[in-house]
Amino acid sequence: MRSEPEVPAPLRHFVARRVVVTGLGAITPLGVGVPDLWRGLLEGRCGIRELTGEEFTGLPVRVAGTVPVDPAGLLPRPQARRMNRSAQFGVLAAREAWLDAGFDGSGTEASGLSPERVGVSVGAILGDASVLVGGDRRLREKGPRAVSPLTTPMTVPSQAASQISLALRITGEARTVTSACASGTEAIGQAIDRIRYSHVDVALAGGAEAVVTPAIMASFAAMRALSTRPAGDLPSRPFARDRDGFVNGEGAGFLLLESEEHARARGARVYCEAAGWGLSADAHHMAAPDPSGTGVALALHRALRDAGGQPADVVHVNAHATATLDGDLAEANALRAVLGTTPAPVTALKGHLGHLQGAAGGVEAVATVLTLHHGTIPPTIGCTAGEQDEAIDLDVVRGAPRPLPDHGDLALSNSFGFGGHNAVLALRRVRFTG
Repeated sequence: MRSEPEVPAPLRHFVARRVVVTGLGAITPLGVGVPDLWRGLLEGRCGIRELTGEEFTGLPVRVAGTVPVDPAGLLPRPQARRMNRSAQFGVLAAREAWLDAGFDGSGTEASGLSPERVGVSVGAILGDASVLVGGDRRLREKGPRAVSPLTTPMTVPSQAASQISLALRITGEARTVTSACASGTEAIGQAIDRIRYSHVDVALAGGAEAVVTPAIMASFAAMRALSTRPAGDLPSRPFARDRDGFVNGEGAGFLLLESEEHARARGARVYCEAAGWGLSADAHHMAAPDPSGTGVALALHRALRDAGGQPADVVHVNAHATATLDGDLAEANALRAVLGTTPAPVTALKGHLGHLQGAAGGVEAVATVLTLHHGTIPPTIGCTAGEQDEAIDLDVVRGAPRPLPDHGDLALSNSFGFGGHNAVLALRRVRFTG
């Protein structure tokens, strides 16, 4: 006789927990640490540089947003030599966020945390392509014995997540999100949900990338996607009439996220609430954005709904705005469609930093948190007064920082990637200090 299938026990009823940001970390073309990033943004400094290495000789474009120090020199040598450049960025930025939140640098247990209740969520596209390229070169030039046994573990995009978990003794989870240039923002969104629904209580979330390599630069140049201006001429010009392409970049940015009750119980300082996020896909082209902005608008709508907000609540937008002709216009169309004919003040940071690829969403989320926390919107450099494309029709903050409007409480951070990946993070200003 066939038995009846077992009826599962009722699922535990979860009440979504509020998630807050209590720590920030960044390593970017503007310097090492969040203070360097924030000061550089407010001062309108540009971290885009000429690539002077011999390996870049002969490339049609030789400018990029590169970190101005060797990250290996900021880490213990035995640790650094087992990491690719992207993982080095990730560990440095994640550790800064960890310390900024008030935790012990030795890791979870020294901080009084259960390691299994802490997670890591990192966005990366390739991580560091140079390791595999270098291994292949040594194989061809010197044979198989010259290839390091570390080549494979140092090549995988998940290396940053695993190295952060190792450095801080985090055992809850170490996930990697790969969704082109939306990777960092999606990684933060996934971490929000992991905390909301009690899988973990604390998470380090953001992005890390190091793909300023000759082959990647040559590929982007062949696509005619890169700006051809020299470094001293503000080559990345988001929303400007004369924008001519993006600038490749590298770095890392991380948020330390916690459930609100966890943060309150330990008396943590709270920057803002990580209120919601939204995803969508263009299903339009392998590289070009949908010019209508429909997919971007869907992600914006979903982020607002997830945050329990309305368009009128939006006080600021940190735009993806890579300074490509079609991409900037598609984003502007979507913002007007969702937020109305007079959207909130918009800023775009790729004029300062270049496009940090999978790390862009993490670094731009850090800047958006700081904008809410300090009540100040950084300017968009490369798009000075009189140069904004009329078709953009947004209130782009230019020339100097601007006070954040008093009305409303939501800020949006946008990230969009090749293949039609769209991700939007919604952050809410809080009226209390933890």
